[in-house]
Amino acid sequence: RCSFTLWEMEIVAVALSFGKSLLFALAAVLPIVNPLATAPVFISLTHDLSESARITLAWRIGQHVALLLVAATLVGSWVLDFFGISLPIVRVAGGLVVASMAWRMLGAQQPVGDDQSLMAQSVSDSNVRIRAFYPLTFPLTCGPGSIAVAITVGASLHTPHITDSLVTFSGGVLGMVVVGVITGLTFRYAARLLRPLL
Repeated sequence: RCSFTLWEMEIVAVALSFGKSLLFALAAVLPIVNPLATAPVFISLTHDLSESARITLAWRIGQHVALLLVAATLVGSWVLDFFGISLPIVRVAGGLVVASMAWRMLGAQQPVGDDQSLMAQSVSDSNVRIRAFYPLTFPLTCGPGSIAVAITVGASLHTPHITDSLVTFSGGVLGMVVVGVITGLTFRYAARLLRPLL
């Protein structure tokens, strides 16, 4: 009975570690990706597409976001070790990138109608697959700030014990996949979500 209790305690500890890393990844990355803020841009760039093409594009962007974030999370700590960059430096650099982007958004002027129509014409039914990654996924939805935060998350999840690292990285990777799914769902239903604001 004692060994069974220890086994139960081990399962609870693994589940807690997995859950903490999952929530940590979601809380760190989702506010930076912020698909709801990018949804109006997605709608304006894809208003000439057919409904099926827009749905395909939304799910492709979600997949690309998940792949970028998972890759940054898994490879991030080894890249930092290889170049000898410490975690606080990446945190400061990522914060500066996000602050710079926010500052530029505050001071940005509204683009003229010709610019908007030109950007919208660049996305068509024939080139949906090409445009799904650039510029709609990177840098519009998942930019340098999001990747820097994902690298930081990956480095924070790294532990000396391999089994603990597997558990924490599994939770972190699932968190990045959830961010990708949320992004795809947000873009898929962007018109409905933003209808009260229009």
